[in-house]
Amino acid sequence: MTHPKPTADRAYAHVRERLLDGRYAGGELLSERGVATELGLSSTPVREAFLRLQAEGFLRLYPKRGALVVPVTPGEAHSVLQARLLMELFALDSLAARGPEAMRETAGTLPRTDGEGDADPGKALDIARDFHTQLMRAGGNPTLTAIHERLWDQQIRVAAASTTGPGHAADDIGEHAAITEAIRRGEGARARELLTRHISAVLHRTGLGGEPTLPPPAA
Repeated sequence: MTHPKPTADRAYAHVRERLLDGRYAGGELLSERGVATELGLSSTPVREAFLRLQAEGFLRLYPKRGALVVPVTPGEAHSVLQARLLMELFALDSLAARGPEAMRETAGTLPRTDGEGDADPGKALDIARDFHTQLMRAGGNPTLTAIHERLWDQQIRVAAASTTGPGHAADDIGEHAAITEAIRRGEGARARELLTRHISAVLHRTGLGGEPTLPPPAA
């Protein structure tokens, strides 16, 4: 027997889904009463959902006014994607150093995306998390993998912003497929190039532009 989801959880899932797929855009002011009406609930569970989403960085609450959808800032996007690039390149280089066979085996563990090029933003976000987490695990450093997982939770708004535009979900998934194919072929340098382009593309798809580059080695 299935039990109905608690009303606060229903409200949380409803609002979070719309934050991730862009229906609630950055800078928009949400009202408890408006969301409650959408769901046929009282304001109390919506208020609880707003508090949870404020703790996750999605919303900023203003008493008696509503909840502001916190927009992604250029500084936030650049810093988290630069950190991801650093860690994911390390993982990829560590994998490549183990040789072509290890790379082929890892390619088989990465999420398959054939036929999912038209995925919706929420699905693309799930695929992205799975792909990048598996890549970090393949690097063989559990400490970095754990840091990366926490970073993903912190940058979920950046990732979500990069999949909400027309065709963005398909582009994101297609880039994962290209990286997977390079890994399967044992082409470490090519996979590295594609991963760097992919993380740069994630930034561009947020509309913030720029490149999450790493500094050159010290002379």
